[in-house]
Amino acid sequence: MVQPLSPRHRMGALRLAGRLAMPALLLGATALPAWSSDIVYAETNSTAGNSILSFENDGSGALRFLGSTPAGGIGVFDPSFALGPFDSDQNLTVSRDGALLFAVNSGSNSIAVFRIDGSGGLSPVAGSPFGSGGIDPVSVGLRGDVLTVVNKDGDPHQNANPALPNYTTFRVDTDGTLAPINNSTVSVAYGSSPSQAAIAAVGPFVFGADFLGGLLQSFVLDESGHLTANPPQAVPDSVYAGSGAPHLPLGLRAHPSESVLYVDLVTVSQVAVYQYNEQGQLHFVKTVPDPGAGPCWAIVNHRGTRLYAINTGDTSVAVYDITQPLNPKVIQHFAMTVTSGNPFSAVIDDSDRFIYVSGEQSAATATASANAIHTLKVAADGTLSEPFPPTVLPISGLTRAQGVAVFSAE
Repeated sequence: MVQPLSPRHRMGALRLAGRLAMPALLLGATALPAWSSDIVYAETNSTAGNSILSFENDGSGALRFLGSTPAGGIGVFDPSFALGPFDSDQNLTVSRDGALLFAVNSGSNSIAVFRIDGSGGLSPVAGSPFGSGGIDPVSVGLRGDVLTVVNKDGDPHQNANPALPNYTTFRVDTDGTLAPINNSTVSVAYGSSPSQAAIAAVGPFVFGADFLGGLLQSFVLDESGHLTANPPQAVPDSVYAGSGAPHLPLGLRAHPSESVLYVDLVTVSQVAVYQYNEQGQLHFVKTVPDPGAGPCWAIVNHRGTRLYAINTGDTSVAVYDITQPLNPKVIQHFAMTVTSGNPFSAVIDDSDRFIYVSGEQSAATATASANAIHTLKVAADGTLSEPFPPTVLPISGLTRAQGVAVFSAE
């Protein structure tokens, strides 16, 4: 059995700070960090030309459309609108310093990189977009100056040139340009449908879920930017005993100060808890029930006290108290405003005051309101409300928008 990360290798100071804050958190009264104006980005994913849509939160949760910026590539159109195989997370990500935005062009196998100005405006860096190192890039994860890209190989319009899905890395230059890292690509099984490049906060690790393969992946990301894969592992059969449900792990999120990873188990509506050791190898701890249906994506607040599981099956969010990281406790089952779409990936802003959820068109009969952003307001105790109807994206035709990211402007 893999042993969990030893205490001497953990971030003791951060953990101690979390413990000291625990009594106030449990009472539901804790000061939130100062809030700056949020600029929210979403991706059209249009096969006619992919673009980044920008919105500004006025502080109450109401979003104002700022404009559209071409991404220099195209998106993917899924005529089946299938839920699951075509799902992905972290389609967009903002660098920790707020200087750069990275976005996938899934239909043209490239990554667009934009420089972000002080007000959230976007301008493409020289040479953008850059080749993704595979077919159908769907997720980007940034650690330091290394960008990990997941190439799903699930675009139905690129079936003439099948390739193995992969995880691969790029060096990010100071000006935002991407340079492929030689021999950094790790391929996975054909048709396994990897969905996410989840970056660990504790240790140099990247985690992934090969959705249709039913496996969890873990990689060591060394100083040279190369990925070394640990043996993949399945969620224990005991979790699915008697259910007859397929083993389909999806959304991942690492704890910000502990060697803990949370995994959404879609078909049994549970969240799995894992620890990982000094090599990034995963050790299964337990599962906890999700009161909603079909948890697909997860986020954790920056203080490491709340976990949010996005339930695509019933348009809801399960809110967990994770002040004890290995023992999540449900404190709210929040029903979002129902639209003709389904909720998917989500992001929390730097202040932990707002969560933005990407709503996506999931059927050819869906109305224009399907592609939308839900703005959820976070109370001091971590519970949620939705003060305004979802903001409908200015997209026409049969297009399934994807992804959401946030930049906190000064």
